[in-house]
Amino acid sequence: MIFEIAKLETNEIYRLLNGGITPRPIAWISTLSADGVANLAPYSFFNVASCNPPILWYSQVNPRNGKDKDTLRNLIDTNECVVHIVNSQLLEKMNLSCAALPSEQSEFDFAEIESCPSHQVQPLSVKDALIRYECQLREVIQLSSLPSGGTVALLDVKSIYVDDRLWDGVMIDQQQSDSVGRMGGDFYSLTTDLHQLARP
Repeated sequence: MIFEIAKLETNEIYRLLNGGITPRPIAWISTLSADGVANLAPYSFFNVASCNPPILWYSQVNPRNGKDKDTLRNLIDTNECVVHIVNSQLLEKMNLSCAALPSEQSEFDFAEIESCPSHQVQPLSVKDALIRYECQLREVIQLSSLPSGGTVALLDVKSIYVDDRLWDGVMIDQQQSDSVGRMGGDFYSLTTDLHQLARP
């Protein structure tokens, strides 16, 4: 079946993109508001943009009300965040942090997520996250201001935390990292069955 974009509604396009481009890594991003409220929210439109210098990117799908989400507002106001990699142990807590809370309420408190101070930035870190990237905002690129349009944030990585149990001295142990991927709808993928292939 062929779907021509010009003939589709926005929600149909979203489902075709969201359900086909899978699995997607999840950036569980903590920020601090200008008023000092700790925010935590997951984004699955996310990846590495550059290694030299190290830059991550994530995209906010613009809400229907036209207002930016708390994460982006906080980033613009305070310029810092922590990007956590979600594993299966944190999946349910991460899902709870998706709740539509008022800006003055912290997802850390709502979902009873244990936090700890970060190394180099002000936003809190999720204590049980085995991999986290402390970042500073580099640039915001608005691709579309329309509802469901995209606003991309580029993040300069300032420091990286890797749990000692995952570090083998050369790289992050992929068997132990237990990363979770986002699928379409309410589905997630678990990395419990890995296949290793040497590059030709």
